[in-house]
Formats: sequence, C-alpha cells, structure tokens
Amino acid sequence: MTTSPENAADAAAVAALTQRVIAAWAYHDADAFAEVFTEDGTMILPGLYRKGREEIREYLKDAFDNQYKGTQVTGRPLDIRFFGSEAGVLITQGGVLAPGESAVSDDQAIRASWLVVKQDGEWRLAGYQNSPAVRTLPVPGSRS
Repeated sequence: MTTSPENAADAAAVAALTQRVIAAWAYHDADAFAEVFTEDGTMILPGLYRKGREEIREYLKDAFDNQYKGTQVTGRPLDIRFFGSEAGVLITQGGVLAPGESAVSDDQAIRASWLVVKQDGEWRLAGYQNSPAVRTLPVPGSRS
C-alpha cells in the first residue's frame, strides 16, 4: 500500500471501509451498505450502474433477497493513494462467496477501485467500480 506517516490514520480509515462493506453484506443490510457512500456516490458493477445512496440501497435490498441471498463478500486492500487531504483511491481484491464457500471462485473474483472522499471528517465512498479478476477474453495478439 502507498502511504506515508502523515496519512497513516487516513489510510487505516479508508481501508476500514472494506470491513464496513463486508459487515453490511454479512447482515444483508442494504441501509448500512448504502451509508458507506456519499449521498451522490456511484456504484458500477459489470452490466450495472447505480447513482446515489437510494438507488444503491434499493438495488442491494432486492439483490439480498434474490441473486445474493445467503452470500458473503470478502476483500482486502492492495493499494491506497491520496490526492490531497480529502480524496484518494483504494484498490482491492476479493469477491462474492456463495453459501458454504470459504474461498472465492475464479468466476466470482474481482478487483475494485474505490474513489474515496473525506466529508465532515469521515471517509466515504464517492465511486465504486469492480471488474472480474480472472481474464476470460483472449489476450490481444494471442492464439487463445
């Protein structure tokens, strides 16, 4: 992770956002999940775009009752960089665990970018985007 002594506390607070998301997911708590975001935060998943806490909350509320029912998420920070004292980016890897799984399968593994901002002394998620961690398309120029 990219941090310096003057922003170590901020780096810890930003990294803790992952734990807030994991905990909210563990309880299938769409409200707690949405509260990690700024009021106008965005969430981009493959094939999905939601803007604002309310859209994010509504999406997760439905998803926890349907495609994510019984699932958990896991993730860990790979890198944190700051752009001044009130903005930064957190890069993570993790994924969704199906019921009974203890490790993320290749088809559920992701890498994510978390655009973070400090508002009223608290770090929040202004933008989140994830992509599959395992490449499923052929590498340009390869024969596969």
